[in-house]
Amino acid sequence: MSETSKPSVLFVCVHNAGRSQMAAAFLTHLCKGEVEVRSAGSAPADAVNPAAVQAMAETGIDLSAETPKVLTVEAVQASDVVITMGCGDTCPVFPGKKYLDWKLEDPAGQGIAAVRPIRDEIERRIHGLLAELGIEAA
Repeated sequence: MSETSKPSVLFVCVHNAGRSQMAAAFLTHLCKGEVEVRSAGSAPADAVNPAAVQAMAETGIDLSAETPKVLTVEAVQASDVVITMGCGDTCPVFPGKKYLDWKLEDPAGQGIAAVRPIRDEIERRIHGLLAELGIEAA
C-alpha cells in the first residue's frame, strides 16, 4: 500500500494543546500505521496541557514530547477528514473534504479529574472513526 492511499485525518482545536493532541495520539496509537494523522490549532498554545499529558499517560500513551502546531491551509488541503473541536469558523473549508465537528469540553485550565472523561470520550470517538474508515483498531 502506498503512502498516498492511506486516509489522512487532521484534528483541529484552538490551542492544539488538549483535545486535538489527545485525539491524534489515540488515532496514531490505534490505527497501526494505517492512517496519516495530523493535529493543529488556530491559535496554538506554547505547550501541551499538562493534565492532558497526565491523562494520556494513564492509558500508556506519552504526549510529553508533542508541541502545539499552527493550523495551515496546506494541512487542511492534505487531509481527507478534518475534525474540528470547538474552533468555530477559524478552520478553512475546502470542497471534497469530510468535516466533522466533535463538540467536546475544552480541558484548558482543568485538572486531571475533569480531563479524564474528555479523554475517554475522545477515545470512544476515535474507535468510531476507525470503524467508519474501515480500519480495525489495534
